[in-house]
Amino acid sequence: MMSFARNYVRIVDAVNYRIGRVMMYSLFAMFAVLLWSSISKTFFMPSMWTLEVAQFFMVAYYIMGGPYSLQLGANVRMDLFYGNWTIKQKAWMDVFTVFVLIFYLGVLLYGAIDSTTYALKYNERSPTAWRPLMWPIKIIMCTGIFLMLLQAISELFKDIAQIKGTPITGSRIAGPKNEGPKNEGDDL
Repeated sequence: MMSFARNYVRIVDAVNYRIGRVMMYSLFAMFAVLLWSSISKTFFMPSMWTLEVAQFFMVAYYIMGGPYSLQLGANVRMDLFYGNWTIKQKAWMDVFTVFVLIFYLGVLLYGAIDSTTYALKYNERSPTAWRPLMWPIKIIMCTGIFLMLLQAISELFKDIAQIKGTPITGSRIAGPKNEGPKNEGDDL
């Protein structure tokens, strides 16, 4: 079981790491679109497509970068109590909260697949003047939610291994879960 978990974590972390690093640069594409929007409104005829394309880039950046953010431990936590806990206590809390996250992502993925199926079946278009097809961005959303679900399961495996005292290491990411104990009294 532990070898399966280690392989799963290694593969999922590697995939989400690479996708996250690529998605970091998609902001430049969004900036270029918004720059063109400003230039075209000032000097030429305003483009109908720029705002919506920028929104699509932002959705892709946010959704596809989410697993990478979770992997880095960049998600927001209420640090009132959590910051003073031992690594094992943090892992127990993370196990509890990751189950909530997995349930939420499962429901979200179910709705996203249903919405994407509708968009493909009926050739759904945006109700704006430009009227782009909606299925490409919905497929990106489904993919991002699925990758986030895989990453949440990876984090669950890491937390369970931490609780058992055999942390899964070897990840190229140095985040809060991959650091050693902060204090002498912290458990491994």
